[in-house]
Parts: sequence; C-alpha cells; structure tokens
Amino acid sequence: MQKKTLLDGQKIQITIKRLCHQLIENHDDFANTVLIGIQPRGIFLADRIHQDLQLILKNKKILKGNLDITFFRDDFRRKDGLVTASSNSIDFIIEGKKVILIDDVLWTGRTIRAALDALLAYGRPEKVELLVLIDRRFSRHLPIEPDYIGHQVDSLNSQQVKVTWTSEGSEDKVILISENNK
Repeated sequence: MQKKTLLDGQKIQITIKRLCHQLIENHDDFANTVLIGIQPRGIFLADRIHQDLQLILKNKKILKGNLDITFFRDDFRRKDGLVTASSNSIDFIIEGKKVILIDDVLWTGRTIRAALDALLAYGRPEKVELLVLIDRRFSRHLPIEPDYIGHQVDSLNSQQVKVTWTSEGSEDKVILISENNK
C-alpha cells in the first residue's frame, strides 16, 4: 500500500482560510446564509470553516448545522449488518436561505445527491452551494460540481482519499492511498 500526502498542517489551514474568504466574498455578512456539514466526515470541515468565519467576521452569528444522510443514500441497504444513523443538529429552518453544503471529499456525487434530498426536510432553500476540501474531479456518477474547492485530485477509482483532523485525535492531513500492484 502506497500513501502520498496531498495536504497537511499549514497547507490545510491556508486552504481553509482561502475558502472562508471566498465565502465572505459571495455571502458578505451571512445574514441569509447557513452552513450545513454532511455527516459523518463533512462536519469536521464545517466546524473549522464556521470557527474561522466567526474569527474573521468578529464573532458574527453564523448558523451551522449537521445533516445525516444515512437513509437518503441509494446504497444504505447494501451494507452488511445494521446501519446506524447519526443525529441531525439543525435547529433552524432553511426556507428561503442560501445553504452551503460542506463535505470533505467529493467523489461520485452520490453523497451530495442524498444530502440534497435530506435537506428538503428543513425547508426549501433559495440556493444551495457546495464546498469541499478535496474534489476527485474525474470520478462522477452524477452531474454535481462544487462551487468552492480546496484542492483538486486526479485519482483512479481504485485509490482512496483519506482526510484526518486534529479534532478527532489525529492530525490535519489528506492522504492518497494506492494499492501496490503485484
């Protein structure tokens, strides 16, 4: 197994700051914009984006929630064993608001499709945008493209992109994992 580090430490922090400034350019004071982290992995990035935005905007109240998509996925019945869902933590209505969906890696687009379906339980948004840390751009099954991209990766379907965060007891790092050819 070969591992290649794509981003780590300072590079991830710089990338997050850049994404925050792009969001500020397009959403100004976030009066009509909310952040939604897609569970399980997108919530770590959403937390970091939210924290940095509040520092940059001097503690401006920015609404943030976490969205579980477990039972909206088209493959949840195909997994072995019982599927356990996470809890949603969205304590606001998104009706008429601009929603920024946040996930760590965009690969096939199926997770985002499920998130769009799950999002409708909280109202009909005015607009939905997508922010991802890593875009595996040549692997789409669905016509979904991000509005905000931290880093693009050209990878094979057999490769895996793994993101770890300090908030989960590891280090901030993005790794491309490839199987050794025998």
